Amino acid sequence: MASLERTVASIRFHPVGKLYHFDATKVDNLKTGDYVIVSTSRGRELGEVAGLLSGKNLPKGSHKPVERRATPRELVMGRMWQSRELEVMIDCREKAHELGVAGIKIVRAEYCYDGSRLTFIISSEGDETIDLTPLKRAMRRSIRKTSIEFRKVGPRDVAKIICGMGACGLEERCCSRFLSEFSPISIKMAKAQGISLNPQEITGMCGRLRCCLKYEYELYAEARKHLPKRKKKVVTPRGVGKVIDVLPLKNSVVVKLEDDRRVEFHKDEIQPYDELKALQQKAENPCEIHANGECDCGKKAT
Repeated sequence: MASLERTVASIRFHPVGKLYHFDATKVDNLKTGDYVIVSTSRGRELGEVAGLLSGKNLPKGSHKPVERRATPRELVMGRMWQSRELEVMIDCREKAHELGVAGIKIVRAEYCYDGSRLTFIISSEGDETIDLTPLKRAMRRSIRKTSIEFRKVGPRDVAKIICGMGACGLEERCCSRFLSEFSPISIKMAKAQGISLNPQEITGMCGRLRCCLKYEYELYAEARKHLPKRKKKVVTPRGVGKVIDVLPLKNSVVVKLEDDRRVEFHKDEIQPYDELKALQQKAENPCEIHANGECDCGKKAT
């Protein structure tokens, strides 16, 4: 009997959530958009199939199997529990206020599809540990027969959950609209693109560097490899000058000539001054001096 071709499903548990891989080989006729039940480190979850991988596209490593397709009853049950999330989040906030639990922000409440587990997503300023034991006890008394846990997330995750307008003016933030994962962002990316380092211009609504700083960074970095840096001396069709500005997307630089004129030149129109100087020296003395003190013409070097 021929063995089945291995298939891996990319599954997400939230509309714009991170993708996780599960082995879907034993589930027949699985399609993108189907809902399935899988076992995760947090328990059994209901997830949506975002894509199917097979052949050379298979991700490395072993993966937990997809248990089965979700039934219509489980889908309805999942929506029912989801409709209660806002109510329990408000209740948790009220109890936190009554108990004097300060320093945390309850961002969201998430029920699993069958209501057996309830997770409160929280955030806090700083790295100090806050004792949530009184709040956990109060919520367990209020909501019985449900496992309750608190999970702390960072400011970027909070901005993604809350949604709203972006700092750039877009009606919906990139993180809430299409970013499934957050990439590391650094000041270096802003510098490479010539963006002002004013915090108001490079900081997002989450208080961290904007995710969009990475979108074009690789293009700028690659373009800069083929252009001279600022303050470098270059030779242009109009004479020798110094680079005062780099325009990566235009593959050109602005050069300040010896007569103080500022002219833009394409990369093909300029030549590094050091290279030209080396060529001139070689033209004046074409012989190569070897370790024995002789040059190519056979004479001893003076």
